[in-house]
Amino acid sequence: MVSSILLYMDTMMKKAIFTLAIGDENPMYRAALLSFEQYAKKVGADLIVSKEFHYPITIKDPQHTASPAWTEKLYIKELLKQYDRVLYVDADIIIQPDAENIFDVYDDVNTVYLFNEGEHLERQNVIDKITSIMGPLDNWPAVNNRPVYYNLGCMLISKQSRLFDIAKLEDLQLLCNHIKYYEQTYVNYLLHRDGLAHQSISPKFNRMDFMGPKNYRDASFIHYAGRGYSNSSLKREVRFVNDFCELFKDHIDDQVLADIKQSGWDLFINKVQQRYKLPKPIINAIAKRFVTI
Repeated sequence: MVSSILLYMDTMMKKAIFTLAIGDENPMYRAALLSFEQYAKKVGADLIVSKEFHYPITIKDPQHTASPAWTEKLYIKELLKQYDRVLYVDADIIIQPDAENIFDVYDDVNTVYLFNEGEHLERQNVIDKITSIMGPLDNWPAVNNRPVYYNLGCMLISKQSRLFDIAKLEDLQLLCNHIKYYEQTYVNYLLHRDGLAHQSISPKFNRMDFMGPKNYRDASFIHYAGRGYSNSSLKREVRFVNDFCELFKDHIDDQVLADIKQSGWDLFINKVQQRYKLPKPIINAIAKRFVTI
């Protein structure tokens, strides 16, 4: 009886999957969105794609890589006025065709769910930086003597959380030119400063390349941050679309997959040409013979 009630409540909840695809058309984004569309249908969610700026910010002489698009995560506040739960995913993620339903796996609507990369990567420097600007915290939690620091590439949040009621554009403007991963670090700071409920998700819902390449395509959500399972950032999109085409070969039309794969290769050739200034036919011939992805 209880399980039937919980199932009914879950089906009544309005769910959204939200991502950003701002800027030039990218075959990686196209592939990612196709995987998100299939997953949204599978879990009964609407797919919301932000393709324009709602939260303008000025980035000038930043100390670290910073994008004005990162502030668009603030749009989650508006979505939570319409939806009970929102799953945010970066557009450099592939959601597997057989991925588990993350809404079912993590069902506490009072908790924000993200992956704790701080257990694996050194993030004390950015924590020290933001606390020097925003104010010190005595309650920053740790796991295995390492500070909790969540990756924002995949985040599941419900309207019961106050996180995006607290988050302010003016704070992000204050931080964006000084803090590495400025909006991600800011979200971590707010979670701990305001004592919001949070929990780490399994790496299978945010599998990144620092965990090594072994069996990475078995994860539910594969995140191609940084070099994205390649030995060079130049080849990230090619690796992404090649993996996508392999994973979805029985789920998406062959011609669509072929077009995406060719677009990924063309983008790689363009990037190499911009770096080395050689004629594209020469680059293409050399790359097809010697480049491994």
